[in-house]
Amino acid sequence: MLLLESPASHEMAALAVLYFHFAVVLFNLFWLIAVPVGGWLGWRFVRNYWWRAAHIAVLILVAAQAVAGRLCFLTILQNNLHGRAGDITPPSLLTRIVTRAIYWPLPGWAFAPLYVLALVWAALLWIYVPPRRTLRMF
Repeated sequence: MLLLESPASHEMAALAVLYFHFAVVLFNLFWLIAVPVGGWLGWRFVRNYWWRAAHIAVLILVAAQAVAGRLCFLTILQNNLHGRAGDITPPSLLTRIVTRAIYWPLPGWAFAPLYVLALVWAALLWIYVPPRRTLRMF
C-alpha cells in the first residue's frame, strides 16, 4: 500500500481540510466584523481592494452552494477523506472544538439564509466602506 493511500494519510488530509475550512470561516468572520469597525475607526487595511474582493468571492461561492442545496465542497472533501481513513484514532480536543465551531447543529435549510445574509452584509459594506485600489510598489 502506498503511503498516500494509507488510513493515516487520509486522516491527516481530512484534518488539514478541517483546519483550512476553519481558517476560511475565520477569514470570513474577520472581514464581516473588521470592515465596519475599521471603517468607523479609520483603519486603512480594511479598505484593501484585494482582500475585500477575495472576501466577497468566497461569500458568493458559499452562498451559491447553500442556495443550491449543496454542501460546501470542503465539507464533502473532508467527509470523503474521513470515510477512507475510517476511525483509526479518536479526535483531539482541538479537533472537536474546531468541528463544533464549523458544523452547527441546525437544519440544512437554515444555512442558506445565513450565508445570503452574510453576503448582503458584505455587499453593503462594499458600498458604505468602499475598498480602495492602491498601486504602491514595495
